[in-house]
Amino acid sequence: MNVLLIGGGGREHALAWKLAQSPALDTLYAAPGNPGIAAHATCVALDATDHAAVVAFAQARVVRLVVIGPEAPLVDGLADALRDAGIAVFGPSAAAAQLEGSKGFTKDLCARHGIPTAGYVRCTDAATAHAALRGTFGLPVVVKADGLAAGKGVVVAFDRETADTAIDAMFAEPGAEVVIEEFLEGEEVSLFVLTDGESVVPFGSAQDHKRVGDGDTGANTGGMGAYSPASVLTPELEARAMAEIVIPTVAALREAETPFSGVLYAGLMLTPRGPQLIEYNARFGDPEAQVLMARFAGDLLYTLLSVAEGQLASLTPPAFAPDVALAVVMAARGYPGAVETGGRVAGIDAAEATGAIVFQAGTRASGDGLVASGGRVLAITATGADIGAAQANAYRAVAQIDFPQGFCRRDIGWREVARLG
Repeated sequence: MNVLLIGGGGREHALAWKLAQSPALDTLYAAPGNPGIAAHATCVALDATDHAAVVAFAQARVVRLVVIGPEAPLVDGLADALRDAGIAVFGPSAAAAQLEGSKGFTKDLCARHGIPTAGYVRCTDAATAHAALRGTFGLPVVVKADGLAAGKGVVVAFDRETADTAIDAMFAEPGAEVVIEEFLEGEEVSLFVLTDGESVVPFGSAQDHKRVGDGDTGANTGGMGAYSPASVLTPELEARAMAEIVIPTVAALREAETPFSGVLYAGLMLTPRGPQLIEYNARFGDPEAQVLMARFAGDLLYTLLSVAEGQLASLTPPAFAPDVALAVVMAARGYPGAVETGGRVAGIDAAEATGAIVFQAGTRASGDGLVASGGRVLAITATGADIGAAQANAYRAVAQIDFPQGFCRRDIGWREVARLG
């Protein structure tokens, strides 16, 4: 069958790499794709915001399944336009994608259905937010932009000045809303589930590293690395998270006649009271997709099609290799702020000769080579029998990358290494 993949980042490279392994695949198209994705797919210049053009392309190429990678097209309703045209799509409707598109929407849903999450206040103006900060919450406190922010619209404030500054910065955007949350103590972990709106199936765990610097220091980013599985999410805790958080969420959306179909990514805090929901994403994470795909042992195309066509109940439970996978993100200097683009990127073949997979994100072809075109540029992904081996294998591959204007964290997986070492 023919498949269209929407997106052009590291997550989409990982999905393309895995989709291309399916014996059921005829042609994989990617819009817009990137130089790494081009090794597995035919890249096409399609504007994902032009829904009519995407539908027309899918119809003309007899596309059986569209896989939407990033969050913005989901929130924008691309999946709705495709479904209205009778095209199977992996990804939720705009109504269901509000789980990621609006933190306030998700917090209100949790409050209505008794889903464990941090206490919160929704604010539509700066004055209300500053008042809530002083009248409701102690320190530290979490300040979140309500809408999409590429994983960077969150400030954990340990003093009033930082919180006030974050509020003022977020309300500088027209039409902004802010959610102020209670700070939760514990360890963060990511749980992924597949759902067609009725059935719900776990699809692996991971732990992301959001801070830009070693030891989880510095600014929040879209993610500087990840590993999977995360042993801190024990089978018992995963069962609680499914029963108390994920399944009630899917049921609530189904009851509201806005069923969620796709992958639901639950960011959890493991607190002394049990798992608490930090936030939902309505798509695979980046770089979590890279480590999940490195471990997934099934046919991704058949799996995603089963979700899209409402046949998840008949699917064999997803199987993952027992190995640990670990991804190290190489970013352009300046990330997550203003970045230096145009830097030469080389050494990918040498890195992959070590056994790693180098997923490309912010790259573009230039002459006979690659240059950096964005903040996060590569995700060097390796596997190993345990976290120590996976970490060593990933950094052995990182050492082969020649990217003078790039940098990476040197401690991805440090919590798991400490826990199991």
